[in-house]
Amino acid sequence: MRFTQVLCGTASAVVLAGLTPLAAQAQTAAQDTEIPTVDSIVVTAQKREQNLQDVPVVVTAVSAKLLQDTGVKDIKDLTILTPGLTVTSTSSEASTTARIRGVGTVGDNPGLESSVGVVIDGVYRPRNGVGFGDLGQMERIEVLKGPQGTLFGKSTSAGVINIVTKEPEFGFGAEAEATIGNFNAHGLAGSVTGPLFGSETLAARLYVAARERDGYNDVVTGKGPSDRDEDADQGFYTVRGQLLFVPDDKATFRLIGDYTKRDENCCGAVQIRTGPTAGILGLLNGGPALATTADPYARVAYSNRGAPSSIEDKGVSLQAVIDTDFGEITSISAIRNWRTDNGQDSDFTTADLAYRNKDGTNYSEFTTFSQEIRLAGQTDKFDWLVGAFLADEKLDNEANFKYGNDYEQYLGRLLSRSGANPAGVANFVALLLNRAPNTSFVGGQGLHDTYKQRATTVAGFTNNTWHVTDAFDITAGLRYSIDKKDLDTYQTTSDGGVACATALSPAGQARIAGIVGPANAGTVIGNLCLPWANPLFNGRGTNQKRSDKEWSGTIKASYRFSPEVFSYASYARGYKGGGFNLDRTQSSNGLPSGAPGVVPILDTSFPAEFVDSYEVGLKNTLFNRTVLFNVTGFYQKFTDFQLNTFLGTSFAVRSVPEVTSKGVDVDFLWFTPVHGLSVQSGLSYAKTTYGDDKVPNDPTNALALLPGSQMSLAPKWSGSASLTYERPVGDSLKARFNIGAKYSSAYNTGSDLFPPKVQKAYTVANARIGLGSQDDKWTIELWGQNLFNEEYEQVAFNGFLQGSSGLSATNATYTPANDTITYDAFLGAPRTYGLTLRAKY
Repeated sequence: MRFTQVLCGTASAVVLAGLTPLAAQAQTAAQDTEIPTVDSIVVTAQKREQNLQDVPVVVTAVSAKLLQDTGVKDIKDLTILTPGLTVTSTSSEASTTARIRGVGTVGDNPGLESSVGVVIDGVYRPRNGVGFGDLGQMERIEVLKGPQGTLFGKSTSAGVINIVTKEPEFGFGAEAEATIGNFNAHGLAGSVTGPLFGSETLAARLYVAARERDGYNDVVTGKGPSDRDEDADQGFYTVRGQLLFVPDDKATFRLIGDYTKRDENCCGAVQIRTGPTAGILGLLNGGPALATTADPYARVAYSNRGAPSSIEDKGVSLQAVIDTDFGEITSISAIRNWRTDNGQDSDFTTADLAYRNKDGTNYSEFTTFSQEIRLAGQTDKFDWLVGAFLADEKLDNEANFKYGNDYEQYLGRLLSRSGANPAGVANFVALLLNRAPNTSFVGGQGLHDTYKQRATTVAGFTNNTWHVTDAFDITAGLRYSIDKKDLDTYQTTSDGGVACATALSPAGQARIAGIVGPANAGTVIGNLCLPWANPLFNGRGTNQKRSDKEWSGTIKASYRFSPEVFSYASYARGYKGGGFNLDRTQSSNGLPSGAPGVVPILDTSFPAEFVDSYEVGLKNTLFNRTVLFNVTGFYQKFTDFQLNTFLGTSFAVRSVPEVTSKGVDVDFLWFTPVHGLSVQSGLSYAKTTYGDDKVPNDPTNALALLPGSQMSLAPKWSGSASLTYERPVGDSLKARFNIGAKYSSAYNTGSDLFPPKVQKAYTVANARIGLGSQDDKWTIELWGQNLFNEEYEQVAFNGFLQGSSGLSATNATYTPANDTITYDAFLGAPRTYGLTLRAKY
């Protein structure tokens, strides 16, 4: 099947600097008519071409023209185009997470698969962070909302972002682009396409780009050793080459190779609230170690270690499409490798508490082979498709975590502080352990853990539509997946965990109890035996295996009441495979001595995540087919939802028994009588909440606020509005004006839902003004993103060992007076603006 240009299934895209997806498609298809209509809008959300208003699917698809108009280079840019889609980054660009209708997977733990899948040119990417980067020349991006349990690689529980890049053409063409902007942004991109050696059967396309930008944040480095005074910069280059071989009218072969290299500094965090431990940090640092009074939007990060990041992404794929007498065969074979190496100042202060070193022992690497094959055909009454999918994924993950030179003194002062002595006692750890000062936690010592995981997936699937009558269709899809994972773990502690070992000895326990009292001894020992210091992990090797065998799929019924009104109802079941937590975790029930949280947990597995989803939709095409008005209601119930949360010392995966998401999507599009003017708006309401039951295995009460609450990073309301106007200027020029905005209601950005992490409602607006030749040979564009410099947080989190929770010890009541935590946050991008010059031959 050769794809036609695809646009929007539900038109729920905000166009910030261009047409809506629907408008762009229809204007392209009907550019010679006075007033465009929606008749020619085609989507392929079910792997076959269908008219938008005949499809019982919720999908937003953005055309190549709109992607160019809005300056979309990667999936994060797409956030502002789609209500209900949220994309955030945390400790690095590799830790990027997409959420649809409030549901997604936190990206800091590579052991978790993605609730929202990413597919590029038919190739499934194993994690969200793997799929984010410059995507080159794109034909379209489709955002499918709700579980996709049948057609898109591995089954996903929340949705799929499907990206299709431009294929080679048999007519020669070349394009170039140069961009400059604030923050010293500059970039060049170019492409060329055409037949090879004058062939009528072999064509090629080559795309290259390089982009750089200074950082959004200033950095105070203190006593170093880092001297990097900026953070959140950009620096990468990418190359993508394609060959298209069309030997006859029944076969097409497309070979794609790509390589991207990024070397950046990302991501430092800023303080959004400074707690009382700042005084201890300042004492150790010889001056303020973080913002004395939090002023996050001054965009000053405090970091003595820096956050260098390198990402390398490369791969090759071969797609073959062959028409036969019994149907169309599609085969997609791919092998990919993605690696990220990162460093981090883990305490986000200029005091030297803890860090991760970018030295080749703090990385994640995925090597993946995948194969998909499909056979599709149709008769007068049936459209049918069957297929199989195979993936073999190797994950190599190494992690280091090292003490800074101030760690021992900070920990000792923290453990000995009191109302009478808020700065604590110097050399208190040495006193507790009867050791020389600064020999229990020596700077540069720490953990080095290695995780090697092999994951295989084998699945068979089918998706079929029965045309019962001319107006009534039934579509059924089914998939059976077998997922197997095998994990080898080896953990070491470079100093053998000497401090914790001393504390756990009978003499150490007796000494500590004598100094702090028996009632406090367990807490003190627990803090001396945090996961990175625990000798019980040293030299520890384990092997774990798990297997999931699950069904997923969908059934849809649709009925067309009239040429103007189409309705549908659907049920879908999705699932996301279980896995293993790739971090040190230890129990909280303690040793017989009563020391809490020191026994390593042997089984770090977590179960698969499931969702049952129901949708009812009504699609209306009105006023001589110039107005589109669609309404979709949905209800989704997740079971064993995989919550990856940072507990202050390590990441833990908790299976939440129940999460529900229910709401409405409303979409409106109007091709006005004014030639070249279109108006679009979209509204999404999603109440995405945890069940009322307490989260299991939460002995520290860290997740006590979750039951019955709206999920983090899940705004109830998001809305969009846009206006696009294009008109000729004289006989040879044309002008294009685009402005749009997206609104998000308030939501909490922290997985524990602590109130200080709430992001208030905000609106982001973009605009673009272009002038160029009628034939697009050249265009100059003035653009701005986040025009009004809206201030918002991506993710907020607790500062490292910087305060205690404001939760009551006996219930889920939050008491601000008891909350002494310093809170940090990764911020959204500030206002950017610039000039882009395009040329086309």
